[in-house]
Amino acid sequence: MTAPLHETSAAESTAAVDAVPEGPADVIQGRSPWQIAWTRLKRDKLALAGGAVVIFLVLVAIFAPVIVGLLGHPPDEFHEDQIDPLFGTPIGSWGGISSDFLLGVEPVNGRDVFSRVVYGARISLLVAVLAALFAVVLGTVLGITAGFFGGWVDAALSRVMDVMLAFPQLLFTIALVSVLPNEILGVSGSGVRIGALVIVIGFFGWPYVGRIVRGQTLSLREREYVEAARSLGAGRLYILRRELLPNLVAPIMVYATLMIPTNILTEAALSFLGAGVKPPTASWGQMLSTAITTYESDPLFMVIPGLAIFITVLAFNLFGDGVRDALDPKAAR
Repeated sequence: MTAPLHETSAAESTAAVDAVPEGPADVIQGRSPWQIAWTRLKRDKLALAGGAVVIFLVLVAIFAPVIVGLLGHPPDEFHEDQIDPLFGTPIGSWGGISSDFLLGVEPVNGRDVFSRVVYGARISLLVAVLAALFAVVLGTVLGITAGFFGGWVDAALSRVMDVMLAFPQLLFTIALVSVLPNEILGVSGSGVRIGALVIVIGFFGWPYVGRIVRGQTLSLREREYVEAARSLGAGRLYILRRELLPNLVAPIMVYATLMIPTNILTEAALSFLGAGVKPPTASWGQMLSTAITTYESDPLFMVIPGLAIFITVLAFNLFGDGVRDALDPKAAR
């Protein structure tokens, strides 16, 4: 009884039936909406390139200890012998890049930049993905509730979304992190900061998801298949779970892929301002903050983490745009 993910266009219907069967051995096979979406996505080379980079970054974050063990040094290990004692800058050109230090060393302390960039990917992706998951779950539940039940429930939740969207997230996060204790529920150090960042970024991100889900639900609840389910005696929970939610997967998935790069930038900005993870835990934003005082003598130390953020955000945006176009039946081709 569940409606299709989207209505196929005339071109897609024609593509679904490739040719008139030439013999009894030929069989006409239809394609599901997900198969059509995958066919669309495969045509988008930029989206596939972005997806490949995203997969690569995820693997780097997962296997960071192995990669650093093979190609680098411990991220918190000092190498004063790589630093000029007079100026505090890396010995050699290009920030001390060599076969032992693939991306050079940090000024003053001589920590391996390659290792810290690799471990920084863990922090950025962990915070971004968990915050997006938190926002998607909360936004989906509240958005579908507002759209389906309507009335005072919709009015109350909509006003809550308006207030949340007008709230200064950055200032609130900085104020909250500054008063956090060093240990909460047995978690200490950077673990407390990571948990706080996930909750705060996700909590302020759910109204965007909630608005999209609410709008889609208002449209879907008037469809014929929902009315048919009601006429057959289906309860509200059944309609929500089996009729509406499957048809909301596509817009939720699209928005989640576009939310992750925004969360990466937010985490980097908070770490840059000192409200992110605590030193010496590696973070791209924290590396940029440290590089401010040494960018004139060692500009490469600022370029490398900045480039890591740029590539990561660009890859997620390209992939997210491709997913959006693939799942949109009206997208121009």
